Amino acid sequence: MTNTVDLWVNYKKVLDDVFPEFKFDSRWCEWHGRDDLTLTADIFTAPHFIKSRRVDIYNEKSDIYNNVIYPKTGSNLPCFGMDLMGFFEQKVIIVFDFQHPVEKFVFSVDGLPKAERDYRFFEMGNHFSENIFVRYCKFDEVDQYLPEFREYLETYRKMVDEAQPTGEDLGFYQDFDIYMKKLDPILGYMTGNFGKDKADRMMDEFFFSYADEKK
Repeated sequence: MTNTVDLWVNYKKVLDDVFPEFKFDSRWCEWHGRDDLTLTADIFTAPHFIKSRRVDIYNEKSDIYNNVIYPKTGSNLPCFGMDLMGFFEQKVIIVFDFQHPVEKFVFSVDGLPKAERDYRFFEMGNHFSENIFVRYCKFDEVDQYLPEFREYLETYRKMVDEAQPTGEDLGFYQDFDIYMKKLDPILGYMTGNFGKDKADRMMDEFFFSYADEKK
């Protein structure tokens, strides 16, 4: 099945433009679920990064793209996460942010907008930054936020270029994955559309694979 909505194509182009070094490593799965939904889960790798784990879930009416970029360790850098969720034409949620793996680490970047209120599932000051970007819109409005998306990614690019991390201490991400696994509402969505066994496996082995990592 082709992705007839292809809602996030320009966001992916910006990501590739700012981080051209990411290369496809492996496909973790390709599943087909209810309502002709297709799910693909892929791993990308690059120098100074442990991985970029990317998920596309789509059919003719919806398009969801989730990506968390994990930098190599030793420099206390945040991850960069993006939840780009087009559930149907009138319901789109755009989220991207610097997600710091250290619990209760208040991360903020001067010059970027700060969130003006708390959001459900996104707790500022605990793995989410003060700059978390959240917008609600419709299908034909998503590209309005491309400039901000590029600005955040280019800011992240500078962080990584300055730090050039090389460590591979996967235990550094244990608390982060445990927290996100408890918080993320994706389990119910996955279970309803792809079944409990697949949903549990993806939560444990793909989305939050470092939750059981030995420190």
